[in-house]
Order: sequence, then structure tokens, then C-alpha cells
Amino acid sequence: MSVAPEPAAPDDPKRLSGLIVAVAANADRDAFAILFDHFAPRVKSYMLRLGAAPEAAEELAQETMLTVWRKAGAFDPTRAAASTWIFTIARNRRIDALRRIRPDLPADPAEAPDMPAAPDAVLAAGQDEARVRAALATLSAEQAEVVRLSFFSDRPHAEIAEALGLPLGTVKSRLRLAMGRLRAILGER
Repeated sequence: MSVAPEPAAPDDPKRLSGLIVAVAANADRDAFAILFDHFAPRVKSYMLRLGAAPEAAEELAQETMLTVWRKAGAFDPTRAAASTWIFTIARNRRIDALRRIRPDLPADPAEAPDMPAAPDAVLAAGQDEARVRAALATLSAEQAEVVRLSFFSDRPHAEIAEALGLPLGTVKSRLRLAMGRLRAILGER
């Protein structure tokens, strides 16, 4: 008595890749229907997470799946998983849609200029910086030097000890005492 093999899981990467290959080779509508049922809701959810409006997310998911149908022959299962390929298409569709709305966007979204900091964030950062500077001014010269070398110059404790000609334990003690004082001062305000 033989037992029929269990069908592959719906999200088995090899199965999904095979479905794209079937679409490419035979324009297999059944394979595409399975791909569509599996990926369209996931692509829509991805678009929503990226901030697209529900209608736009639905449209982008449809465009993505239409591109999968048209370009299935370009899919190479040795280079990427089906999900990677499809979500790359989805990302590119979103970028294209954003460019239609804002043609001034750079070709690569990573090259987009950073948004200027909000005025309240700039003010808060300036106030924090002033508080830290005032707190540092209350430290002894030896403690302040160790703090500056450790945190502002990002030097390891052993290197600080060598540069100052001090035992490593002394550097660590000064740093520990300085940090305790800074916490006390900055915690009060």
C-alpha cells in the first residue's frame, strides 16, 4: 500500500519559484492564480506598511502582479527567491508611482536629501548640549580629560592610560567617578 506524497506547503519557496517558471514557459493561468492569491495580499500589506493609501496599495499590488505575469520569463530561480523577485518588483512600482507624483525625486531613493530637522528638535538638541557642557565644566580637569578622550575621541581605556601615562585602573576609576557625577548633575535638571 503506497501513501500519496503530501502537497508542498503553499509558501514553499521552491514551489513558488516553480509557479513563476510555469507562467513563463506556458503562460500557465492556474499557476498565476496561485501566485496571485499568495502574493497580492502580501504586496498590498507591504504597500500599506510603506504608507500608501488603501486604494493606492491595491493598485500597486495589481500592477506588481501584472508585471509578474508579463516578465515571468526574466525570473531566474538561481539568483533570487520568488518572494524576493516579486517584492523587488513591488518596491520598484512604488518608486515609479512616487516619481509620477514628485518628479524631483532622485533616481535612487537612498540619495534623497535628508529632511531638515524640526525646529523643536534643533532647540532641544541645543539645550541638551548646553546642559552636558555645563555638567562637564563641574568635573575636575583629570576627570574631564578622561571623559573627553573616552566619549568624544572614542579611544579605548588602555589607549587613554598609555597616552596619559596612568595605570589602567586609575583611568577607569576617574571615568566611573566622572560618569557618576554627570548622572547626578544631569538627572537633577
